[in-house]
Amino acid sequence: MTAPAEAERSRGFVERHGTKLVLSLIFGAGLGTIAARGGLPLVPPRSAFAGVSLGLVALYPLLFGLAQIVRALRWRHLLRAVGHVPIRAILGVSFIGYAAILLGPLRSGEFVRPLLISRRGGVRLVEATGTIGAERVIDGLTLNVVLFAALRLATTLDPLPDRVGDLPVSVRAVPGAAYTMLGVFMAAFAAMALFYWRRELARRLTFAVLGVFSKRAADAVAGTVERLAQGLRFLPSPSHVGPYLGETITYWGLNAVGLMVLARGVGLEGTTLAQAAVILGCIGIGVLVPSGPGFFGAFQLSMFLALAMFFPESALRGPGAAFVFLTYTFQVTWTLLAALVGALLYRSAPVVEENLAQPPSAG
Repeated sequence: MTAPAEAERSRGFVERHGTKLVLSLIFGAGLGTIAARGGLPLVPPRSAFAGVSLGLVALYPLLFGLAQIVRALRWRHLLRAVGHVPIRAILGVSFIGYAAILLGPLRSGEFVRPLLISRRGGVRLVEATGTIGAERVIDGLTLNVVLFAALRLATTLDPLPDRVGDLPVSVRAVPGAAYTMLGVFMAAFAAMALFYWRRELARRLTFAVLGVFSKRAADAVAGTVERLAQGLRFLPSPSHVGPYLGETITYWGLNAVGLMVLARGVGLEGTTLAQAAVILGCIGIGVLVPSGPGFFGAFQLSMFLALAMFFPESALRGPGAAFVFLTYTFQVTWTLLAALVGALLYRSAPVVEENLAQPPSAG
């Protein structure tokens, strides 16, 4: 690539993502500052690691890595419904994509996976984007159902504290946020399903509701949801939907078990699987909030908020802070190292020119 072409490419990237990057850095710095001023140490003191069990701590990155491999491989069930993609390409693109989501400003990295997979597999960009949309909605729905159940099973402090560290944030807000997000993802899945099976009816309903305010907005929303609905082509096929949902549950289950193991490994003894599932759900909701690259700030605050439901303030500033720090460090490190492996897999993956799948009918 010539120097002028490289310079033009760099300018194009800055123009497209410069504002997002600046906002992302501001959000991250702001959330990090809030946590620090609230007495929630982002880098815990050495004393916080006094009760660490190295064996349990070392087990966490293994469980997290296994969960990420399951997460990547389950994508094949969505892709097979729209085209043929080699497994090597799926793993490579997934690992690169996860790092892009982690580092990209305001989740702009979400577009990396469909773009890369369309260049290696027999899947068009719009179909690949649809599978990502379906994956996100199903993940959100699954995680919030798990969070809903875990909140009912987990033993919390009674009463729930009105503060998290020195922050005047009531922990009672957690259940309310969980129920709200569950409703949001249920509505999103229902909208996608309606656009997939009853497209014309869905369009009429969209224009009836949003067209009152803006026909242009109604048309944009309808077009976006219609494109994402293509990712639901796997639903009519039991051979696709069964394994995908099974592996999705396995993925989230491994994440919850990993958090439970790590929590016990840093000295938060007695942490149950239900409590770990609540922490996992809070992280999932927290990283939806605009934050810095690496979800910095939002990740830590959401974990501290979840921990405050189960442990006293002294534990938050001690082993709790170590738990938050190690969870974040392990996840970021694993994701970045996996991206390097993903790049090698992607370069060596064969290119599939022809769409070999016969998508099931939407009915």
